[in-house]
This record gives sequence, C-alpha cells and structure tokens, in this order.
Amino acid sequence: MPSDERVASFSAMELRVPLRSARAAIVYRELLAAILDHRLTPGTRLPEDEIGAVYGASRTIVRSALEALSHEGVVHIEPNRGAMVAQPTVAEARSVFEARQLIEPRVASAAAARATPAQIEALTAEVEAEHRALHEGDHRRAIVLSGSFHILIAEIAGQPVFAGFVRELVARSSLIISLYWRRKETTCATPAHGALIAALASGDAAGAAGLMEAHIADLLEGLDLVERPAVPASLATLLVADGGAREVGVPARPSHAAR
Repeated sequence: MPSDERVASFSAMELRVPLRSARAAIVYRELLAAILDHRLTPGTRLPEDEIGAVYGASRTIVRSALEALSHEGVVHIEPNRGAMVAQPTVAEARSVFEARQLIEPRVASAAAARATPAQIEALTAEVEAEHRALHEGDHRRAIVLSGSFHILIAEIAGQPVFAGFVRELVARSSLIISLYWRRKETTCATPAHGALIAALASGDAAGAAGLMEAHIADLLEGLDLVERPAVPASLATLLVADGGAREVGVPARPSHAAR
C-alpha cells in the first residue's frame, strides 16, 4: 500500500481535466505519479494496450487518461503514432522556469496575506516529509514533495488561475529536472522552503516574493541545459515499480478489461 506521504505528495497535483470514469482517474493518477517521480522518463512511449494490460483497463479508458495528461503538458500525443512522455527541449526548459519566476513570486506574496496557522502547519509537514525523504536517500520522493510544496503555496494564495498555472509548470519542471539537473543535491533546497514558510507565517508579502524569486532563479541555475537522449526501458516494469498499479487495488492482469 502507498505511504501517507506518497499519497499526500501527489494529491495537490491531480486532476484538472474531467475524466470519463473513476477507473480513468486511477490510470491518470498512476501515470502522473510515474512521470513525476521519474520512473517514466521523457521520451518514453506510452502504448495504450500495454498500459491497459498493467491496469486492467480498456483502451478507451487509457486514452482518456492520456488525453488529460496531454492537457497538463506532461504527455505528448502524435497523430498515428500514439503518446509519449513529453520531452522538453532546452528552450522549453528555460521558458518553463522563466514563467515560474514571473508567476510564483506574486503567488507567494498573495499567500502571505492569507495563510492560516493550519496552512502553515501543512506546509511545515510537507517540508518535514521532504527532509525524511532526503535522509532516507529517496531523492525521487523528495523532488515530488518539493513540487507539492510549491503547489500548496499557490492554493493558499486563493487564486485558482495562478494555481492552475503553477500545477502545470511544476509537472513540466519534473520532466525538465529529470533531463537537465546537474547538482548532486535534490532540486529544492529545504532551507529555502523553511525561509518561505517563515515569511508566509509572519505575513511578510514582500519577503515571501523576494525569497521565491531567488529560489526559482537558483533552480534555473541548477539546470545543465544540454540536450539528453531518452533511455529505453520496459514500460510494464516502470509502471509497477514501487507498487505501481497494485497500490490502488487495480489488478495487473485481469481476465476482462474495465469498461
């Protein structure tokens, strides 16, 4: 079964696009999790029949999940060729982080004016979970928790449009990091997150904006913007890693596809 931290880390990142069924939502969440924690790397092909076999779902359900992920910008669908995990170019990578530099400082400023003690506690718990992941050497989970932290700040700001942009940009950032990150440490230094929490808790809007701007600039500096080839691997193996389909109680090899 998934840990509470793993469930929480993806909860803020899911489901902006309405799906046709509960099963499609499950496939969407599991594919998104596999992409964001880098089991599915940029450029990985996503054949509908293979995904359906892993999750016990029809091609119609899988297609619905892939279309939703395409709207998020993390999957690319080519006519007559199918879907693949999006593979951002160097120019796209820089553009994503420059967009974050424009949006997230404003979001942090707005969050400082609205953050409640309960929300500060939630952010603190997220950073503590990130610390635990780093201590355990689980850098993939730490990266996901870092992204979730940024999304939670956007939700606290009470600006749904900006929050949607941040969710999409964070998801795209995960792909970019898997291709271009050059530092040994994890993506979001936890001292930066701690300083942001302190500014939000004290209602320091200008301080929160300045810290966020510097933090995103530091992330951009950590990218080695040189094109990298994708490494092929077995799709089924990647999807069932760390529990995969079985975590949500979906059989890996059912006798009948879900409808």
